[in-house]
Amino acid sequence: MTPPPGWYRDPSAPHVERWWDGTAWTEHRRSPDASTPQQPYAQPQFTPSTPTVPLGTGVSGGSGRAKAIALTAAAVVLVAAIVTGAVVLRGDDGDPQTQTAPTPTSSEPTSAAPSPSESSSEPSADDPSVVVDELNGITLPLLDGWARPQSVTETDIMMTTSGTYDCPGDDGLCRHGTVISRTVTSNDEKSPETLAKDDISEAADRAYDRNKVNQRPFHGITSHEVVGQGSVAVAGRTGYFVRWRVKTEAGPGGYVQSMAFPSSVGSESMVMVRYAFDADEEGPPLADMDRITKGIRPVGDEGTGGGVGSSIGPTQ
Repeated sequence: MTPPPGWYRDPSAPHVERWWDGTAWTEHRRSPDASTPQQPYAQPQFTPSTPTVPLGTGVSGGSGRAKAIALTAAAVVLVAAIVTGAVVLRGDDGDPQTQTAPTPTSSEPTSAAPSPSESSSEPSADDPSVVVDELNGITLPLLDGWARPQSVTETDIMMTTSGTYDCPGDDGLCRHGTVISRTVTSNDEKSPETLAKDDISEAADRAYDRNKVNQRPFHGITSHEVVGQGSVAVAGRTGYFVRWRVKTEAGPGGYVQSMAFPSSVGSESMVMVRYAFDADEEGPPLADMDRITKGIRPVGDEGTGGGVGSSIGPTQ
């Protein structure tokens, strides 16, 4: 069975944890939480070989004795395996000792099966009040009127407004609001301000101009204006946001925001959170952008967040 996505011991560096996306190792790493009990690599299971009796050999007589011998041999092998395992798992003084698998010699980390690291302090994906972005090490509050993504193809969508409606442009279904969280991998830029200003145009195009399947649900953006920008504290880190009001050829247009900040886990990669809210009365309250921003927390640290610059809003 393929292990599910999550943080696991890095097979090439067991003192750190590495993100397994469900099929392969990524480049995201983090130091294990000192309070989190570390699980050893799963010990290879020993399966004794059981002697078999060939079928259809045409030999008559003695079949019962052959079966008895085979069963006796299998029992002996099984008992030997159990005794051997007990000896391996106990030290000279009789105390149980943990055996770990040998460090893989292959340079390809994808060939090693990860061993989970459990932590009871981290929020559960079943917690109805938050959405967990474990890759970027944050949780986002799930406000009234918002839901976990369903029937969406983009893996970085963290939440959407409840329900859908017929897009006013190209055929399809639209949502009144979406929140996206993604890791910045396109460049090595570390300035939140530069990243947010560079990202806002792409965020607006994806939400209201042309989507990933080359449809134009609102027949494109006709104009935009900057309604807010500045520093913001996100999960105890200093970030930067840029907010646009866009008008579209069809439909009410909307508000789009790009917000960049450094992650608190691993190599502190830059994180980009995008908001897209329809501007009509059916769209979510614009204040939800600020409420979600203030509620973002590092995974496992519910008391961190807010601070200087966290009170933001559009400027007219």
